[in-house]
Amino acid sequence: MATAAATMTMATHHPRARPRLHVCAAWDMNPGAATVAVPKPSKAKPKPPATPTTPARPPPPTHADLFARSGEGQDTGGIKKSTYMGFEKWWLPPPPEVKKPRSLYSAASLAYLGDCIYELYARRHFFFPPLSINEYNKRVMDVVKCESQDLLLNKLLGEDFLTQEERDILRWGRNIVSSKTRTRKRAGIAVYNRASSLETLIGYLYLTNFKRLEQLMFQLGFTSGASSQHIADELRSSFQKTTPTSAQAQQPATQ
Repeated sequence: MATAAATMTMATHHPRARPRLHVCAAWDMNPGAATVAVPKPSKAKPKPPATPTTPARPPPPTHADLFARSGEGQDTGGIKKSTYMGFEKWWLPPPPEVKKPRSLYSAASLAYLGDCIYELYARRHFFFPPLSINEYNKRVMDVVKCESQDLLLNKLLGEDFLTQEERDILRWGRNIVSSKTRTRKRAGIAVYNRASSLETLIGYLYLTNFKRLEQLMFQLGFTSGASSQHIADELRSSFQKTTPTSAQAQQPATQ
């Protein structure tokens, strides 16, 4: 579509001058296009940003969830015999001879020792059946955190398993002042102190009464000798298979 505009000018100095035309033309390159309307700014008030919602915490694990092992078929009830393949089954390093640990060590020192022993029991518990390293770490971390230790301590207190002396050790261990501020903030001071008292008791029993320590860890749910018993069964079966062959080889040949 083309539009034209013409202008006429007349010469005034000559009577016979012809009119001169000046033509200006413009072409619409987009015929029929609708005029674009510029939107007016909205006067609506902006909505306030949504406040982030705190995700709901998962329910705490139960005692059976903490100590569950895949494919376990061993009987974990009761204390097994104290020997394994002719040797004593006490597998921890022998403790130093300390007659009165409370007069020599602080509660924090015994908890420091008990924390290491507790984690060693946890690692041994989940060592059989074989798992990946990541799965090992996940299961052990679920058991050694202070929330789980608090759950296990409540289990002990509800079963009337502890002696009066052991309860005194627990009360002594609750007053530990620690620098683990992040853990205390996550679990709470009360939970952290109760977990520390359990570690104090474990360290105390390790120094004074190792057999009682074994009974305590059994009562908590840690199994002892599961991996060793499995290996012993395999060795015994393989030994029984090779014994008849070796006996026949030792017999003299008869004519």
